[in-house]
Order: sequence, then structure tokens, then C-alpha cells
Amino acid sequence: MRKVFLFVGALYSVFSVMAQRYETIVAPLNDEKWWGGLVALGSRMPFASTTEWYDLGKVNLNNQIVPLLLSSEGRYVWSEQPFCFRLQNDTLILRSDYIELNAVSAGTTLKDAYLAASAVYFPPSGNIPTDLFFSKPQYNTWIELMYNQNQADIEKYAWDILTNGFPTGIFMIDDNWQKYYGNFEFKPDKFPDPAGMITRLHEQGFKVMLWICPFVSPDSPEFRLLAKKGYLVKKKNNNSPAMINWWNGVSACYDMTNPEVVSYLEGQLRDVQKKYGVDGFKFDAGDVVHFTGEYTFHDPVANACTFSQKWAELGLKFSYNEYRTSFKLGGQALVQRLGDKSYSWNSSSLLIPDMIAAGLLGHAYTCPDMIGGGEFNSFLNIDTGNFDQELIVRSCQIHALMPMMQFSVAPWRILDKKHLDICCKFAGFHEQMGEYILKTAVHASQTGEPIVRHLEYSFPHQGFEECHDQFMLGDKYLIAPMVVKGTHRKVKLPKGVWRDDMGKKIRGPKVIEIGVPLERLPYFERIK
Repeated sequence: MRKVFLFVGALYSVFSVMAQRYETIVAPLNDEKWWGGLVALGSRMPFASTTEWYDLGKVNLNNQIVPLLLSSEGRYVWSEQPFCFRLQNDTLILRSDYIELNAVSAGTTLKDAYLAASAVYFPPSGNIPTDLFFSKPQYNTWIELMYNQNQADIEKYAWDILTNGFPTGIFMIDDNWQKYYGNFEFKPDKFPDPAGMITRLHEQGFKVMLWICPFVSPDSPEFRLLAKKGYLVKKKNNNSPAMINWWNGVSACYDMTNPEVVSYLEGQLRDVQKKYGVDGFKFDAGDVVHFTGEYTFHDPVANACTFSQKWAELGLKFSYNEYRTSFKLGGQALVQRLGDKSYSWNSSSLLIPDMIAAGLLGHAYTCPDMIGGGEFNSFLNIDTGNFDQELIVRSCQIHALMPMMQFSVAPWRILDKKHLDICCKFAGFHEQMGEYILKTAVHASQTGEPIVRHLEYSFPHQGFEECHDQFMLGDKYLIAPMVVKGTHRKVKLPKGVWRDDMGKKIRGPKVIEIGVPLERLPYFERIK
């Protein structure tokens, strides 16, 4: 490899404009492929040649950032700070403002590279999120209620879960339950008895989480108090709070690089738990992409990625947590979720490669978005006669044999009885598989290994580098769901003896064609 010191900035396409200092050119090994960096780029992995620079310091693409690249030939690249990269033909080019980067040789396979990097830079913590995440569905109120979170509709949603025969689980009350951002009181006009509501949800068998964000509404009592304390991110070379433009307007922001702020915010959330009986929190909006200006943090060497990391570390203090974005923190007991996707077959096809990418970046405990996608516009004013109900069923099946599954759009609102019954069946199947899934989570906490694994990880150099529609669940099950419309697909089995979901034994390596009626989720148990 060759290293070059750069004295001038450069303009990079779509992903970044920044002055770089160090460049490393990593010459390719034979047939070498690369994964990593951004979870949301899972479908582009292994990476192809491109003129785009992927800038880990500026863009998170609605998901997690980890400054790690992994090679099919056993090499890895790690940096404590964000960097830029791209492939030019088969050559990996790295650029950093902070340090000269190197490709470290750790073996000969993707698994070798991952385990070596994990052991040094993000070792498994030995802890997992609460067991319930791995055996019960999650129900999020976003799609059904959007910004009209209110007690009556929340209680109806929970009741509908039970009356339609779905399992109980974790119930997430989404954005706009609170008076305003930075405040942690329920809106009294929308929630006449929030403590009673949560008690009733508990009695029905649910655990309850609340959506929160790091932002503070300007000109609120909390804003004035926090500004006086110096607890907000500041403008560069200015002692006044910075105003940050995010998807819900312009707000001030907690300075998570200040340990006093972290303690203060934790105390506020503990008070919420004591007052209302809440079990935990969905920590949203820690995206680096919101930090488009120049800021002064309490930590003088902090940047947007530092902020995102510290916001995520707060979740480690709560056994019920969820994040859609973070920086680093592989191996930690954080529930991660894929970013909101549209209701489309294309988005459905992204779930497996993105989940694989999450696992390869150290985030074993990840949920694959919301069933059917997280964009509420897709589910407004539905004509059930023209609505593609098959896609909801297939999305549900993909979730069923993932570490976690999350409903948001209410299946009983948009599906006929036939399709609803199938979704209910696979929600129950996820629950039945909960013991095994929990074992894989415990294994991940001890070894660092992903739960959802690329077939190239599990069966190196057998031709699986470009496989995007199959995955291993732990080391026992190969899952091959339908990710496109239809009832037939090909499955590529690795070496060994496999037993499919219908009891048939098949010896690999072998490519088979199978029928996949709507009621079937194909999976293959490794028996030898």
C-alpha cells in the first residue's frame, strides 16, 4: 500500500466536501471484496468501483456508522475517528483528517477479519439487551398515530393486538407524546391519565417505551434553564446555544459530550420512569447529518460523530433501549434498528443485506425496520382492493427469523383475514423461536459473533460473496425468505447436510428451486 500526505482540500461527489490530509492506497489481493462503514449501504456490499466517496464523518444515511472495513481475504481497516473511502477498480482508497490508516492482515476470511477487529476495538461486553426483545414482537405507534399520539388510540392499539391474537411484547409510544422537545411530561389534553394507561398496558402483558430525542424546543422553560447551565451545544466561538435544523424544525441540542449533561438527562429519564412506570426509551435523532455547521462542544476535540456516540452510550443505562443511528459501539448491549424504508419490494430486498451489514459492524442486536416499512404515507387512505397485501406478509416472514421483529402499521387495519392470519402465525413463530434466538444473542455477547450472518462469513470462499437474499441465523439455520413478489425462488446451499422446513434432507453444495406459497417461509437446518 502507498501513503500520500495531502496539502490541499478536494471536492468529492455526492457524499462529502472536506479537506483531507492522509491518503492510503490499499492494493488488492486476489478476488478481494470489502464490506463495512455504513449499515445503510448493505445492499452495495461488497463494494464495487465508484467515483463516490463514502464520508463516515458527514453522512449516516439514516443508520449506524462504524469506522471499520472488512475484507473477504482476512484484512480489516479501523479508525477511532471517521474517514472517507471508495473503491477504484479493485483498489481501496482511504482518506483521513486524523491519522494514516492501514489495512491489517488477520487471516484469510471475512470471519477472520471481523473477529480480529472485534477483539481489539469493540470486544463483546458480555451483556445483552433485555431478553424480551428476542422472543416477543415490538409494536410501535408511529404509523397508526403519527404525530397524534394520544391515550385513547394507544389503548385501542394495544387492545387490538390482543383481540387479533397477536403476542404481547414491547409497546413503543412514538414522537409527540410530550409537551415539547426537552420536556418529559405527557400532553395533558391528549393523555388524561398517562400513569394509569401505562399500568393497564403492563397488566395486559406489555412493556412500555417512550420516544425521545436530544433536541430542546427553543424559547421553552427547559431551553432557558439548560442554556443558563451551559448544557447545550454552542455556536462555534460563541457562547450562545446553536440552533440545529432537523426533521422536526430548528432546535437547540443537549451537549452529550459533557458528563454533567449526561447525568442530568439520565436523572430526568429516571424521574419519568418513577412517575409513570415507563420501562425504557427509544432514543432517536442522533444523526450526524444534522450537524451541518461549526459548533463548540464541551469536549474540545469532539465532533458530530462523538456526539452521536455519546447519545447512544446513554442508552446503555437502560435495559429497554432502541437506536436507529449511532457511531461505533459494536459489541454493546444496544438495540439497533434499520432506518425507515418505504413500502415496496425494493425496500424489502434491502432488509437482509442491511441486517448483514449491521452484524458485520458489531451490532448483533438489530431489528430490521418496521414490518412493511416506516413511511406513514404508504398506509394512508388505503384501498384494500388494490393494496399489495402479499408484501406485508413477506415482510413479516423476513422479520420472523431475525433477532427482533417490529410492527407499526396495524395488520388488522390493512389486511383481509387470510393475510392477517398468516402474519399472526409468523408473529407466533418468532415467539416459538425465541429460545434459540436468545441463545444466539448470548453467544454474541460472549464471542462478538453476529446473529445474522453473511453466508460468506459462515462458508468462506464457496461463492457467496454477492448473496443478498439468504442469511444464516446463528450457525444452525439458513434462511431464504421471499424478498420479491412471487411464489418460486432459487436457494444456494453450502456444503453439508440440510433439512428444510418441510422435513426434507438435502446435501450441499447445491442450487435448488423451490415453491414458496404465501404461507411458507423457507429455512434449512444444518444437521451435518
